Amino acid sequence: MKRYMNAALVYALLAMAGGVFYREFTKFSAFAGKTALSVVHTHYFLLGMVFFLLLLLLEKSFAFTGPKTGRVLAVYHGGLNLTAVMLLARGVFQVRGTALSAGADAALSGMAGIGHILLGVSLVLLLLRLRRAVAERG
Repeated sequence: MKRYMNAALVYALLAMAGGVFYREFTKFSAFAGKTALSVVHTHYFLLGMVFFLLLLLLEKSFAFTGPKTGRVLAVYHGGLNLTAVMLLARGVFQVRGTALSAGADAALSGMAGIGHILLGVSLVLLLLRLRRAVAERG
């Protein structure tokens, strides 16, 4: 359970850093349009902090963590951070007004998509593990 709490804390700090970076970077660059930087904050808060706080509560209630849970969570962490880094990269390019080639644009989108896929797969695997633990409790 300590790991879940520590992960929630780290993601809360990353969310706040992402929010401050978005605000200050766009202000410093005199950018007023829409940018992918605006969602880094919310991705880290909801998919990071809130998710791990919920896991903490679910672990307390159902003790669902097993030997394979660590690997699934490693995939989740990887997916979330890959997604956030790609959002950050795309947002910086948007604010700077950098024109991306079709290949670079596709690569950013593809890597963000892989991050989302990793998040989705690991979330389903965790839910299946939780379902098993709930069924065992009756």
